[in-house]
Amino acid sequence: MPWKRTTVGDHPCDIFEPEKQPVDRFAVLYLHDQPRLAPGDLRICTPMFEQHGLRVIAPWTGQSWWTDRIWPAFDSAQSIEQYLRTQVLDWIASEWEIRPPAIALLGIGMGGQGALRASFKSPNLFPIVAAISPAIDCYTIWYDDDTLLQVYSDPENARQDSATLHIHPLNWPRNTWLCADPADHDWHESAERLRMKLTALGIPHEQDLETTTGGNREKYLEKMLPGALGFITQRLGQEARRVR
Repeated sequence: MPWKRTTVGDHPCDIFEPEKQPVDRFAVLYLHDQPRLAPGDLRICTPMFEQHGLRVIAPWTGQSWWTDRIWPAFDSAQSIEQYLRTQVLDWIASEWEIRPPAIALLGIGMGGQGALRASFKSPNLFPIVAAISPAIDCYTIWYDDDTLLQVYSDPENARQDSATLHIHPLNWPRNTWLCADPADHDWHESAERLRMKLTALGIPHEQDLETTTGGNREKYLEKMLPGALGFITQRLGQEARRVR
């Protein structure tokens, strides 16, 4: 189950293609967590990608927070979010002949909040999103994160760009799934706030904010990943039937 490194728009991406090529042409755009955690996360995810027969592209963007702001450490001309919407989607269309809505977003931690925000902002491009332990209220660590300090003028500026505040009551992704461990004291509360807002607006979503592994991050990822990828695979099939 090898990964291959390629370059998309001058930036590195890892590409996964299952050994047994699936009949359906679906893809997952995987948004990684903080760089020190991401390689281990990808190793945990790989067998499940193979099991579900999913093509996956994983851009490597550093401590980017997947924002729509220019972060010179990544690119001086385009934001990470712009890069995903244009060059990465163009690569998927060119190399795999896969286009929205047959592309799902999957994110973990830092990538989870980025996946939710990108989907809430562009629900037609990204109608399927799954987020594991999303770091939604990252503005709470603005003072301690060099990237957030560079791209946002203050914590309130960062809060205004959070995934929760990008939910549109009349234009939202049709397929949203999220989970957070109650023992994750950094991010569980913000996932709960997102759940309450989605519920208040009547926006369909699936969530698990109760399952816990006592704060063990790797065990939690292993436990919740089957549900996330099961949701993605099912909804990709539904979206394919919907557009025919």
